[in-house]
Amino acid sequence: MEQIFSHLDEGGNARMVDVGGKENTLRYAAAQALVTMEPATLDAILAHGLKKGDVFACARLAGITAAKRTAEWIPLCHPIPLDSVEVSLEPLGENQVRILSRVRTVWRTGVEMEAMTAASAAALTIYDMCKGIDRGMEIGPVVLLEKSGGRSGHFVRDGDGHA
Repeated sequence: MEQIFSHLDEGGNARMVDVGGKENTLRYAAAQALVTMEPATLDAILAHGLKKGDVFACARLAGITAAKRTAEWIPLCHPIPLDSVEVSLEPLGENQVRILSRVRTVWRTGVEMEAMTAASAAALTIYDMCKGIDRGMEIGPVVLLEKSGGRSGHFVRDGDGHA
C-alpha cells in the first residue's frame, strides 16, 4: 500500500520525517487567524484601555515566541532555525482582528506550522488579555495563506485571504 502521510511509517505509526538528505532552500509561509469580539472589546483594545496593557504588542510577541518554539508544541515538527518571523495585527470592521504571520528560513523543511502556530498564539493572547470583558470572543479560522520552497512547490490560498 502506498504511503499517503509522511508522518506515518509502513505500519501506520507516527514518526518524525527524516530530512537529513534534503538540501537547504529558502522556505516561506504566511498564515492568518481571525478573532471576532464585541465592538466594545475592539474599541478598548484600540484605546489601550485594558488593565493588562497593549494587547497588540503582547499578541505580536506571543506569536513570535510561539513560532520559535513550535517543535515544543507540535510533537513531530523539527526544531527549525528561523531567519525571520513577522506578526501583524489589524482591525477588520468594528468587531474583528486579523492576525497575519510570515515566517522565513533557509533550511531542509517548511515553516507552515511555525506560521500557523504564530497566528494561533497571537489569537489566544488576545483572548487571554480580553476575556475579562468579553468571554464570547471567537478564534478562527486559522489558515495557511501561502507557502513556498521545497518539493511540494508554491501554494497560495484561493479567495480573499492573500499573503
